[in-house]
Amino acid sequence: MGLLAATTTAQSIRPFVLPYSLVPWVLMAVAAVVNGGFREIVLVPRLGSYPAHVLSTLVLVVAIALISFLYFSRSAISFTRAELVLIGVVWVLLTTGFEFLVGYLEGTPVSTTLGQYNVLAGQVWILVPLTLLVSPLLFGWYLAG
Repeated sequence: MGLLAATTTAQSIRPFVLPYSLVPWVLMAVAAVVNGGFREIVLVPRLGSYPAHVLSTLVLVVAIALISFLYFSRSAISFTRAELVLIGVVWVLLTTGFEFLVGYLEGTPVSTTLGQYNVLAGQVWILVPLTLLVSPLLFGWYLAG
């Protein structure tokens, strides 16, 4: 019974962890907005729409990974795996929700926003939510061990 109790305690989710994990997400959101502006102002006129989309997505993936790495390498919190998974899920939900909200406010049809996730049509945006999902577990778990 002692082992079961220890395992359950080690994988519990502490309420204070989630608010702290919103700080790097806000930084990632700012990086995404700056990156989007850079894509539209600099990359699209020089490269065209699709190459700019691909390059901009890769730049954002690197920025997310870097922010995540810096956050987890400097955090004094020792995260459980369950907390790291939850953080990744929350980051994805916040980002996707933000994306659909901005699309709605701009009058973008939902089908257009959903189309950004269509890898069969050559879209690479799916790399962003995937990076958001795995980076907490990757960096939080890797740096703890």
